Amino acid sequence: MAKFKLKEADKTKISEAVKKAESKTSGEIATAFVKESYDYAIYELIFAVIISFFYFVIMMFFTSNIENWLQSRFWDYTPHYLVAFYGFSTFLIGTIFYFLANISAIDRIIVPKKILKQKVQERALRHFVESGVYNTRDRTGILIFISLMEHQVILLADSGIDEKIEQKQWQQMVDHIIAGIKSGKIADHLCKSITDCGILLEQYFPIKEDDTNELANEIEELEK
Repeated sequence: MAKFKLKEADKTKISEAVKKAESKTSGEIATAFVKESYDYAIYELIFAVIISFFYFVIMMFFTSNIENWLQSRFWDYTPHYLVAFYGFSTFLIGTIFYFLANISAIDRIIVPKKILKQKVQERALRHFVESGVYNTRDRTGILIFISLMEHQVILLADSGIDEKIEQKQWQQMVDHIIAGIKSGKIADHLCKSITDCGILLEQYFPIKEDDTNELANEIEELEK
């Protein structure tokens, strides 16, 4: 997919938004993004093979035309030329469509939506554990995980939060971030959702006198 990089100013803005959101709550907010959650090469390959197969079948109906064209180009024409033409052109079509399938917009079409969602959830859960969001003192950590290629956002809340706040209460914030991905205004939309998270957390988890910052405020850029 196309290269994406958050500007330093955007990273600072997000970090400040997290710091401000956490200033009135004992909840901890972690943010992370990944360009894509999985290598979908197998689906891109299957797509290219299917296209190549249909190309080959269609071209079989034009065998006589192709053979006449080859005979007009090569004075020493033999049936091997026709076989070589089919083999090379089918391989070329497959290669072209394999690389086209690497375009994010096409990837989102050819990869089943169920698979996209599953892979994003798996990557989000992995980071939830690796980053220690699950290990805050009062189990009040949340992770806002953004997967750019898939246009998906996962918001994972630890058990302490899940006991009091239902998942559906986060959905508006998730939808707002997704809109930011599609419009190219990720930082602005993410900051707004972080602020809203802080307001919601404050209602159920007001800040304690001995509160400490347990998770980094900075957004993390992850690998697959």
